[in-house]
Amino acid sequence: MRLSKSKNLFLVGPMAVGKTTIGRLLARELSLKFIDSDQEIERKAGAAISWIFDVEGEDRFRERETNVIEELTLREGVLLATGGGSVLRAENRKCLQSRGVVVFLDTSLETQIKRTEKDKKRPLLINQDHRSVLSALKDAREPLYTEIADFRIFVGDSNSRKTVSNILRQLQANDFLEE
Repeated sequence: MRLSKSKNLFLVGPMAVGKTTIGRLLARELSLKFIDSDQEIERKAGAAISWIFDVEGEDRFRERETNVIEELTLREGVLLATGGGSVLRAENRKCLQSRGVVVFLDTSLETQIKRTEKDKKRPLLINQDHRSVLSALKDAREPLYTEIADFRIFVGDSNSRKTVSNILRQLQANDFLEE
């Protein structure tokens, strides 16, 4: 199986939905090169995202993110897992929507809370009430994910392999795959 109409697949959605884990598995199934935009930002900066947020601030992080998304979406044959806030900038949404198939991975607020409760690496959650932050982020970002997505997959508590199967079915149903 491989992608038809487009050479790229982009995963968008909230933090802790599983974009990286699902992306790696899905990339293998579709013979695409897997890239995580947050890991690429860290590689290019030589620093962790939490450090970039602390020292340079969120605006500078978003500039770095936009540069990485611009560069990576121009490649062919990639599956890109984006950061949860990558859709905040219109130029990012345009790159993603026009250069590949966009899959919105969604999950419940409860699942996000459970998956982030011990996470110390997410700058937006450090020393914050996870429920209120995640809820506000969901309200603000969900319309942006929906705006650019070719389709939406609800992840929930299902395992990654089941989610990959659901995505493959949707890709097939929407004529994005060829045998």
